[in-house]
Amino acid sequence: MAVGQCDFPIMPSIAGITLGTINAGIKQTIRDDILLLHAVEGATCAGVFTQNAFCAAPVHVAKANLAHKPRWFLINSGNANAGTGELGMQAALTSCEELAKLAGDAPNQVLPFSTGVIGQLLPVAKITAVLPAAIAQLSSDNWANAAKAIMTTDTFPKGVTKVITVAGQTITFNGISKGAGMIQPNMATMLGFIATDAKIQQPLLQQCLALAVEQSFNRITVDGDTSTNDACVIMASGCSAVPEITADSEHYPVFADALMSVCKQLAELIIRDGEGATKLIRIVVSDASTDEEAVRVAKTIAHSPLVKTAFFASDPNWGRILAAVGRAGVENMVLEDVQLYLGDVCIVRNGGCADDYTEEAGQAVMNQQEITVTVKLGRGTAIQEVLTCDFSYDYVKINAEYRT
Repeated sequence: MAVGQCDFPIMPSIAGITLGTINAGIKQTIRDDILLLHAVEGATCAGVFTQNAFCAAPVHVAKANLAHKPRWFLINSGNANAGTGELGMQAALTSCEELAKLAGDAPNQVLPFSTGVIGQLLPVAKITAVLPAAIAQLSSDNWANAAKAIMTTDTFPKGVTKVITVAGQTITFNGISKGAGMIQPNMATMLGFIATDAKIQQPLLQQCLALAVEQSFNRITVDGDTSTNDACVIMASGCSAVPEITADSEHYPVFADALMSVCKQLAELIIRDGEGATKLIRIVVSDASTDEEAVRVAKTIAHSPLVKTAFFASDPNWGRILAAVGRAGVENMVLEDVQLYLGDVCIVRNGGCADDYTEEAGQAVMNQQEITVTVKLGRGTAIQEVLTCDFSYDYVKINAEYRT
């Protein structure tokens, strides 16, 4: 059950981008589990991938193929094709080869992505058998079906659309993502796919995406587990009438801000759909000496099972938050300078419980569905935000029954 209202938006077509979905019966036969995304010739593509040492076979292939002007994304849900050794690599490569053969493109112009159960061989025959039908389904207005096809334990499809006006013309962005558990991207099982009609060269697009991912997908965590399959990729078709976006162009900051916004919204939707989540928690660490320090403190709080279960219980047990701050590795921290807030309620000041804090005030904040925790370290000017959710009984149930 999602935290808050998460309706799928009406997503416009992106010129030069088409999508097709089909069911291959990889793990279930109720909804589509294969997504194809196709771009016109000349499109540029950028990607950011998991840093998990046991990254999945499709991650290896996609990273290698990124340099060959890809025109296709081939995505399957229900099977991660991770921890599958050489057979998994061959399965990923064969899938790309079969799609390329049907499309008349080179195999290295296909980027494969998989999500689902780790350690099981990818049923390549099931996938290749439905590729002709998936190609036949290619359409520019297929975004809602695309978002559903990549889901695993997600409870709702996740999509964001944004249109900006540049030089009197428009640039459109559409993005979809999936993820609810095994979420702590380190660049989940987290996958994000974004398309735009902007004209932009690959190196600059890569730079722009990396910056956006760092402030969005790398600032969320459900359970602290970095997936073997995490990836966020963007395809730019170049079909917009807006002049090419260049690094020294006055339009680049507008483009970069728009991409950042899309990524942040997609990342937040993942947290709103955290497995078993009942609350969205924003952890803001300010007055830190560096951004890295602020993120470290915020994630220490966000990863604490004791903190997360207290939020599920609506228990203002602020000592758990204080303990997390204390073990976050902040060197020479002056305890008297630290302030801790639940919403607008100050709970820690001058090294201990704030004189004006009341349990009733803390309880009022903890009863809310969306909560902000603010930690002021009193050490500098850096500020960072991390999004997380609570741990409920359902999180354990969902993951205990994941393979059944």
